[in-house]
Amino acid sequence: MKRFDLSVYLVTDRPLCGGRALIDVVAEAAAGGVTLVQLREKEAGTREFVELARAVKKALAPLGVPLLVNDRLDVALACGADGVHVGQSDMHPSDARAILGPGAIIGLSVETPELARAARDFPVDYLGAGPVFPTATKADAAPVLGLSGLGEVVGLAGRPVVGIGGIGPANAMEVLRAGAHGVAVVSALCAAFSPREAARELLQLVRAARGVQD
Repeated sequence: MKRFDLSVYLVTDRPLCGGRALIDVVAEAAAGGVTLVQLREKEAGTREFVELARAVKKALAPLGVPLLVNDRLDVALACGADGVHVGQSDMHPSDARAILGPGAIIGLSVETPELARAARDFPVDYLGAGPVFPTATKADAAPVLGLSGLGEVVGLAGRPVVGIGGIGPANAMEVLRAGAHGVAVVSALCAAFSPREAARELLQLVRAARGVQD
């Protein structure tokens, strides 16, 4: 399996970019310190999604930042993405692994400690746990997991966990102290005035939580 870093995990949302090109926002955020990008497109047609994914992958390649595609294995294969992130109602992780092979990065969303326990035997590399806090960026978000729930997920996961949902600079430290290996953010980067500076701030918080000096 490929090496990856969950520290600052960007989940994209084009409407939140405020009219800016997504590729520019992603490139700026990656230059500031984003360590992993998940391309999430709920409205794009397949051809548009593939073209966008190829452009994002090309922008990330010089920085060594892996690209994951949300849900769509066909798009991931077509663009040569580094892996996929799937939810509870998407393709089963075992099927995704069989299709993508051992070198792909595969993540799975879990909304409860029970789902984290059930996923222990799945061939996934990390879990995305949340929403940790209330969030408006996902219309069908599950009930809030909270920091205590996140801590339970971390204890049950048996693999790295990234927290997602309502996370930004003001509460990122709490998520990391609860045991998460990183923070997954949407609006905190996509809607930021400077995605580069916002990513740099988040990375500094992660390093501080780990006791790492710049």
